[in-house]
Amino acid sequence: MSIADLSSVRNDTYWHDQLADAPALSPTLPEKADVVVVGGGYTGLNAAIVTARGGRSTLVIDAENPGYGCSSRNGGQISTSVKPSLDKLSAKFGLNKARAIRGEGVAALQWLKDVIKAEAFDCDFRECGRYHAAHTPAHYEDLMRDGEKLARDEGIETIPVPRSEQLSELGSDSYFGGLIYPKHSSVHPAKLLRSFLRLTLDEGAQVVGNCAALRIEKTGSGFRVHTVKGVVEARDVVIATNGYSDNMVPWLRKRMIPIGSYVIATEELPEEVVDELFPTDRIASDTCKVLYYYRASPDRKRILFGGRVLAAECDPIEAAPHLYEHMCRIFPVLRNYGLSHAWSGTVAYSFDELAHTGVHDGMHFSQGYCGSGVSMAGYLGMRAGQKVLDQAEGATAFDDLPYPTQLLYTGKPWFLPAAVAYYRWLDTWQWKRAISKSSAGS
Repeated sequence: MSIADLSSVRNDTYWHDQLADAPALSPTLPEKADVVVVGGGYTGLNAAIVTARGGRSTLVIDAENPGYGCSSRNGGQISTSVKPSLDKLSAKFGLNKARAIRGEGVAALQWLKDVIKAEAFDCDFRECGRYHAAHTPAHYEDLMRDGEKLARDEGIETIPVPRSEQLSELGSDSYFGGLIYPKHSSVHPAKLLRSFLRLTLDEGAQVVGNCAALRIEKTGSGFRVHTVKGVVEARDVVIATNGYSDNMVPWLRKRMIPIGSYVIATEELPEEVVDELFPTDRIASDTCKVLYYYRASPDRKRILFGGRVLAAECDPIEAAPHLYEHMCRIFPVLRNYGLSHAWSGTVAYSFDELAHTGVHDGMHFSQGYCGSGVSMAGYLGMRAGQKVLDQAEGATAFDDLPYPTQLLYTGKPWFLPAAVAYYRWLDTWQWKRAISKSSAGS
């Protein structure tokens, strides 16, 4: 792919092309509401659905159109969300707490499946499973041990796939086998977001877009939320801005690391090419520290390929040729085809790689999904709404966790470019070394 080819690539997310017209939103703010939710993504909308159903007058505000951020820009891959292993969590919190934290990831995935079915959401949901590919033989052995532990200690099913059988799962020789997670799923993220938005409105909540919150002031009876469209009095506030948080609540911002994740979509491909690359229609990812994630589009006409390819944040069009090269390294046949879309979204990592939810300075919050928030964001938003209503079932295993930050960190990850550059170098070195050894032995 040459730089000239970029002239036809749209700097916009592919997911938006399949959406019908958005529902009508409120043009103005009310003077007061029982609950004001700041952020109109998966987290905020699900908090609002619960509080509106509970009889509280509820307002959702978003700095852009609701769902503008990662809720409509992610890869549409749904996992069990909790990154640290049971062993790592046990060493830190004890076995019982570790099991409870890991269990929240399983609960979040099941919750989303149940909601989609109960509400008859039209969002291309499929329980297709994930193929997690090993970029070196050593990583394959690690995956096999992980699979055994998951089955033995947590009852989570996995299926090992040796390299000799890999083409039955993924049309690539670039990996050394992998592990299938049968319960992981796929979805059209923007359609899912739109479904949550319609449900929020149907439950009677008010939603106002292009209404950035400027500051939040505590009052004797609650809060005063100052926005670009006016001021709203609120009894309760839910902060649901995640990777798009500004310095409105500094305590929260300095506990999150915003990271851009970049995605490309190919032009429409012949049916046989998609069938060769994704014969089982599973979503896919790999064991690289700076991982890649990819899948066929729901209509199986394109390949969507995401990851982080440059150390610093950049325009999606700038990242596109680099993503393209890595995609073609994994799937050489795609060098015969061009791209149609390039976009990015901002995810929020925590320093301990765990989601966090709770109450700070009287305000409810949920954030830090570490790139795996399609189920967890909505699930913890739902739990935050239950907490606002003082419902016991709102309690989660994340509620009382320490929420770490780093000395002198204020929310701008100055260290990120160096860390990304190092891990990308390490991933590439490991992969090239493994390929070289494999070629020499064949």
